[in-house]
Amino acid sequence: MQVRFRVSWVGVAAMMWVISGAAAQTPPPTTAATAIPNPSTMAATGKVDARYASYNVEMAEITGGRFWRPYPKAGATKSLAPPSHAGDRSQPPGTSADLYQYRPPIDLSNPRLIKLARALAPSYLRVSGTWANRTWFQDDDQPARTTPPDGFGSVLTRAQWRGVVNFLHATGDSLVTSFAVSGGTRDASGAWTSQQARAMLDFTHQAGGTIAAAEFMNEPTFPEVGGAPKGYDAVQFARDAKAFASFLRAASPETVFLGPGGVGEGPNSLLPPGMQMHLMKSDAILAATGPIFDAFSYHFYGAASQRCQGRTTVAEAMSDEWLDRTVQTEAFYAALRNQYMPGKPIWLTETAEAACGGDPFAGQFADVFRYLNQLGALAQRGVQTVMHNTLAASDYGLLDEQTLEPRPDYWATLEWKRTMGQTVLDTVQKPAAPPGVRFYAQCALNGKGAVTVLVLNTRSTAITLLLPQAARQATLTAASLTSTHTLLNGKPLATAPDGSLLVPSTIPVRAGKLALPAASATFLRFPGAGNPACQ
Repeated sequence: MQVRFRVSWVGVAAMMWVISGAAAQTPPPTTAATAIPNPSTMAATGKVDARYASYNVEMAEITGGRFWRPYPKAGATKSLAPPSHAGDRSQPPGTSADLYQYRPPIDLSNPRLIKLARALAPSYLRVSGTWANRTWFQDDDQPARTTPPDGFGSVLTRAQWRGVVNFLHATGDSLVTSFAVSGGTRDASGAWTSQQARAMLDFTHQAGGTIAAAEFMNEPTFPEVGGAPKGYDAVQFARDAKAFASFLRAASPETVFLGPGGVGEGPNSLLPPGMQMHLMKSDAILAATGPIFDAFSYHFYGAASQRCQGRTTVAEAMSDEWLDRTVQTEAFYAALRNQYMPGKPIWLTETAEAACGGDPFAGQFADVFRYLNQLGALAQRGVQTVMHNTLAASDYGLLDEQTLEPRPDYWATLEWKRTMGQTVLDTVQKPAAPPGVRFYAQCALNGKGAVTVLVLNTRSTAITLLLPQAARQATLTAASLTSTHTLLNGKPLATAPDGSLLVPSTIPVRAGKLALPAASATFLRFPGAGNPACQ
């Protein structure tokens, strides 16, 4: 099937093109033991949000609509699953119908889904995405309209939004969202009006919910693909965002105003030659708005997926070049934060392996290294929260959307949640770890002096660590990098039919030498560290 590629960079609204790096090189073998940083003396460098590792549920999932079409299962002959029907108004404008597949609204009352999400609590649940920019809130209890009013692309009912609030209560999550900005929200002069946002916010409160944080719109750096008026620029955004800020602070003063929420910029975000797209730079946005935001937000994808002509391979996904993209892009946005919003916290409100629904390996063990490296590295750089896209949609979902079976990134998130506390510790050491080995550390969750060290071994060979004291070990591996099944200390991670987790226990290890297998991610909890920063 020939895929028509027009301007289809949605989900990171007109997503960035990333030139693939050189093939990953296998580091030379090492037989010497690598000393782990001493957990008792690591200094604290900062603190992250209690809901640091969080996730997204796309607005298109809540309303039902056309979202990224999954790749075929193993053994299928076609490159992509067939589309379920032709394009409709829920599909972002200017994009090819071949890239999407209709999904009915997600059932947030599903007991299995609730149990699996609750195991990751506390988290932020972000309901947003490009589709949210054009979603009309139907503020009555009538059946959903079959078509949205002019100037909108989809319909969100009270019942669907009440389902979000009920899900939050059941899981212990906190809500992050954004609001519609398309033509239907604007007056005769083209200025944004708060009628739709007010109706949605008021009903959230009526249903017993609150909005912890909100962006004005999803990904304003590519405004037209996101549903903003043609020619929308930083001056117009600033006018609208200031109106939104006044509205939000009066109607919901407890809500953190996030912005600008840009994407597609920085050192790893090159558009292909000849592609003409309206990029509204975050620099221009911040210069026009002034310091109206409570916290700086941005989005990051290291590449475009195969759907949008990306070419990242599994081998490249294990390379330092690939893993370092997350820090390079954070540095770009942190510099803007420092210039325009000094001292304000920084949030990564949407990220995954690749834009446009992820590559096939986004749901395989190979992506665990990208994700855990991202969590470890960004915590060290002071990012307050990282919201993975998505919980259960397309190939980058933490859960398979059909079976709700956890994918490897789910198990990685779970182990992070079970072991990592909020205080971030310095892991700089001399001599440095060998190539292909990375250390990250934080005070252990509820540890009273305990420390957890994350060891990523992206090498194709085993490594030997030298532990200064006894620990509890949890090593994640798989039969292959392309496996969708994950092992913990060599035993399978699984779920019961109701969503209960079947997780093997960690194992005790003594001080001294510890061998870690190739392509492994290991959490070492040192209960006797007695680190003063972790008391």
